[in-house]
Amino acid sequence: PARVFESQDASVKAILGNEIKAGDIVVIRYEGPRGGPGMQEMLYPTSYLKSKGLGKACALITDGRFSGGTSGLSIGHVSPEAAEGGAIGLVQEGDTIEIDIPNRTIRLAISDAELEARRVAMNAKGADAWKPAEKRKRKVTTALRAYAAFATSADKGAVRKVPE
Repeated sequence: PARVFESQDASVKAILGNEIKAGDIVVIRYEGPRGGPGMQEMLYPTSYLKSKGLGKACALITDGRFSGGTSGLSIGHVSPEAAEGGAIGLVQEGDTIEIDIPNRTIRLAISDAELEARRVAMNAKGADAWKPAEKRKRKVTTALRAYAAFATSADKGAVRKVPE
């Protein structure tokens, strides 16, 4: 089942608090180029999963990034990211996620109608749509806020695209 976290910090708290069990899929969203902002590396969650003996027993899916030091089933750079309306922003606690490595697919095991209903509900939040439910404690510089306003998704290079 999916265990959904709105930030790296929230996931770390759950991992260290022994709330994650073998077979869980840890979903960390709002850590992409816009949502983070800045696309933080997810080294802490992967390291802590490994230290708890869960490195090979749990998957981690995020719109954040990984370095070459990551091990286990870690899927990052998910695009479009949650802050851009990506499906990762619609995953709910307990959802089933099917990961097919040979075919390079990830599937949220809900109907198209349910996915659309979740998208409609999210968009109905207006200015609060596609944002973390809880305010971040992390300080974000003016430069990072400016970057986030114009950042493209990870699959487009996470570069700034200034409107013409």
